[in-house]
Amino acid sequence: MKGTIAAFDEQAGFGTVRAADGRELFFHCTQLTNGTRTIEVGTRVRFEIVPAPLGRWEAARVEEL
Repeated sequence: MKGTIAAFDEQAGFGTVRAADGRELFFHCTQLTNGTRTIEVGTRVRFEIVPAPLGRWEAARVEEL
């Protein structure tokens, strides 16, 4: 899927991606494919949606476009 980084907390190491269909999905900085631990809000990205604990869904393999 494609989307945009909606929020990112550098100290906590997590944020949300807003998918093209409007869903907001949690992601952890370890899911950034470029090896960094940070990303700017507003960055366009490609990602996969995977099951997370407690029946939620989250973004994985987050890659800048």
